[in-house]
Amino acid sequence: MKILDSRVYLGPSLYAHFPVIQMTVDLGNLEQWPSARLGEGFIDALLGALPGLADHGCSYRQPGGFERRLREDEGTWMGHIFEHCALEVQNVAGSHVTFGRTRALDNEAGVYGVVYEYEQEDVGRAAGDLALTLLHSLLPEELQPPGAVPADFNFADERDQLIRWAQRRALGPSTAALVRAAEERDIPWIRLNNQSLVQFGFGRYQKRIQATITSETRHIAVEISSDKEETNKILSGLGLPVPKQRLVRSSESAVRAAEHIGYPVVVKPYNANHGRGVSIDLRDAEQVAAAVDQAQEHTRSVLVESFITGLDHRLAVVNGELVAAAKRMPAHVVGDGIHTIEELVDKVNEDPRRGIGHEKVLTRIEFSHQSDRLLAQSNYRRTSVPPSDQIVYLCATANLSTGGTAIDVTDIVHPDNREMAVRAAGAIGLDVAGVDFLTDDISKSYKESGGAICEINAAPGFRMHVSPSEGKPRDVAGAVIDMLFPAGSASRVPITAITGTNGKTTTARMLAHILKLSGSRVGLTSTDGVYIDGQLSVKGDMTGPVAARMVLRDPAIDVAVLETARGGLLRAGMGYRRCDVACCLNVEEDHLGMHGIDTLEQLAEVKRIPIEVAAVAAVLNADDPHCLRMADYTEAEQICYVTMSREHTLVKAHIRAGGQAVVLEEGMHGHMIALYDGGTHVPLLWTYLIPATLDGRAMHNVQNAMFAAALAHCLHVGLDNIKQGLKTFDTTFFQAPGRMNIFDEHPFRVILDYGHNPAAVRAMCDLVSRLDRKGKAICVLAAPGDRRDKDVRRIAQIAAPHFDKFFCRRDDRLRGRGTDEIPQLLADTLKSSGVADEAIRVIPDEAESVDAALRSAASGDLLLVFADNLSRCWNQIIHFEPSAAAEPSTVPVAAPIDLPEVPVSLLTGDERLIRDERGVRLAREVEEAD
Repeated sequence: MKILDSRVYLGPSLYAHFPVIQMTVDLGNLEQWPSARLGEGFIDALLGALPGLADHGCSYRQPGGFERRLREDEGTWMGHIFEHCALEVQNVAGSHVTFGRTRALDNEAGVYGVVYEYEQEDVGRAAGDLALTLLHSLLPEELQPPGAVPADFNFADERDQLIRWAQRRALGPSTAALVRAAEERDIPWIRLNNQSLVQFGFGRYQKRIQATITSETRHIAVEISSDKEETNKILSGLGLPVPKQRLVRSSESAVRAAEHIGYPVVVKPYNANHGRGVSIDLRDAEQVAAAVDQAQEHTRSVLVESFITGLDHRLAVVNGELVAAAKRMPAHVVGDGIHTIEELVDKVNEDPRRGIGHEKVLTRIEFSHQSDRLLAQSNYRRTSVPPSDQIVYLCATANLSTGGTAIDVTDIVHPDNREMAVRAAGAIGLDVAGVDFLTDDISKSYKESGGAICEINAAPGFRMHVSPSEGKPRDVAGAVIDMLFPAGSASRVPITAITGTNGKTTTARMLAHILKLSGSRVGLTSTDGVYIDGQLSVKGDMTGPVAARMVLRDPAIDVAVLETARGGLLRAGMGYRRCDVACCLNVEEDHLGMHGIDTLEQLAEVKRIPIEVAAVAAVLNADDPHCLRMADYTEAEQICYVTMSREHTLVKAHIRAGGQAVVLEEGMHGHMIALYDGGTHVPLLWTYLIPATLDGRAMHNVQNAMFAAALAHCLHVGLDNIKQGLKTFDTTFFQAPGRMNIFDEHPFRVILDYGHNPAAVRAMCDLVSRLDRKGKAICVLAAPGDRRDKDVRRIAQIAAPHFDKFFCRRDDRLRGRGTDEIPQLLADTLKSSGVADEAIRVIPDEAESVDAALRSAASGDLLLVFADNLSRCWNQIIHFEPSAAAEPSTVPVAAPIDLPEVPVSLLTGDERLIRDERGVRLAREVEEAD
């Protein structure tokens, strides 16, 4: 088998609404060898290596289903087997994943698309690699690809190495518990590094945790708790029970401290954790000196304190409340008079609940220097056979990470002990604390039975509480999440995802402008960068999942407007689990023939992804049948249709049923954008009042404005704010670079646009036909090199009848094309479409082509430049100086514009002002021309 391609999806994608890995797998000659043909030996060996496969339900949806698929009839094919093995290897490594899907691809025999779920990306990839090597190793030698299986390959060893490697990268048990608690409360989360730093919530509502330290945990409290001597003094000063204690830095001073305190004593590192370097019940100077050497392997400073007898209890305090208590037992074995201590440890480790590190509820017991010392104190060795029922301790501390066990005792904690733990945590100032309390009986008050607090822990582990060895699990993590996000508080900023073939950037910018004027701090992603509250943060095409997460991680924003392009969806998915509002503007022929998307139906399926995961509203173009069909796939609470036709049958029925719609209505005074919602009809705005529509002539921007209005309304923006936003949004280069930018400072008009597909070119050609001009229409025409020849020809065919002169160019990036291949293809198509040879010039370089077009323009002409490098082209346009040889410069007189005769009483104050300003401007232009 060969992996031809591999992609990791961070969020909703074509394959699932959660993270998955997709691989294209070529089976080669194994296409002829399904599992049954490989024989029972192969199947038995596979199930022996990964016994958990026996529980996979597969298509039968019950345990044993996959094994049945392996054995019945011809069996199943290797791609399908690989999918299940990749899942099971991850399960063995501690992930909990179940989803997988394998499909034969149509383009080539023996090639399959394999999709499987993952929790941690690098672990998912590594599991796929190990699964592939395992399958190759189980094949007969004649079917094994050369070099596919290392000579020293041992699956058991590789599996254990993967488990340890995965644990170093996976969320720890406490962090994982917090993530689960957040998911149960529908709070989004993002992992911020490869350790335990996690963000809960989006934008301004976010909180962070690292292990069980929260963004609300005070730094000074952590510092105090790490200083065991200072902690002891603070607690003692409040009358809370603590052992006597001395801080030392040498063996000699430690012995003196022990003699002063009185034997037995405990020696432990000043600021270590997890019980590392701790020695207990030391009864003479020699033991103390040896314990100091061991403790100083971790810190120079060492604490000597009185040894308090009793059982070790961990009391978890969250937000001033005791939420869990566990009695902890150090790693130990119980003698039976027959087996050696080594054999007893092996038997204990056979418990399926025990695993490597934090892999499972319990950790395997391992021998160490400390265990050998404890055995020697009891006159035992590893080969000794302890008598029946004799408890033999192998660790001085009761940490689960060293093989200890935990028994939940929350329900029997005495009220005095509860109050003591809460006071201790409050004294240190920790919002989340682990109070280590030694007592013989936690159900009795410390005031009567004694005992002492030996430690207060910041970032306490939760494993002993959420998965105790015995007793009831406690939702400690839930208490932390409830503290960070009290009931009724927000955790998400509103998210809008905008997709479609054309108009995404303009619509996203319009919406962001409306929201900003409404008082919101907007995080915007677009084809030209990431903007935070109107300021460019990162430049470039930022329409994929990385940019989306960048915005959602920013603590300044309170609303996100995310332009969502086809490329990012195909490459890595959405990057977040769901949006509030999603819209699809249109589905047009663009990028077809790329990444397996060959038809409009397939393209629509890609662009449907945000619609599928919208929670509040889906805004759809009712005039586009591909968008219209998306309504069947959304789970949003409501659908809002946008249509340019007032007579749209489906939209009229939707409106009658009380649904939402934005409709372009034509009246005696021009076009009006109207909003319908719940049976109400609201005339929103005349299109000529929207600067971006060029007095209502740019119909594509009329439609973009309608979508922006619909999206804003779904986000509960007030109608007055929507009106004001649209009336103050224009298409200057600085507000919408590359989107119908107009420059009127030359004797001729120049329009710059990023149009790069047939639909975008058609929209701009339609605009040119609506604009008044005295001279020629000139076009700098191009097409991206990665488009199909038919798409390039279509662009030229659309443009041919609209211009008097053409300059054909290419983009800076050839994308696999020859130097002049694209411009020549455009020129040939223009000629075949009836354009005269002398009206066409082929100048491949963009800068040279734009310069030539500018120099060819005369007074009264209109030049449309389809640009690739937007900044360079705009600078060329605004800094161009018309040559003296050009026709005498006379200011072109705009044709009279018929202002709709709207009764003044129906106009708002702002509309009157804009109308008056337009009238004055036009009068001044006419006067100056005269």
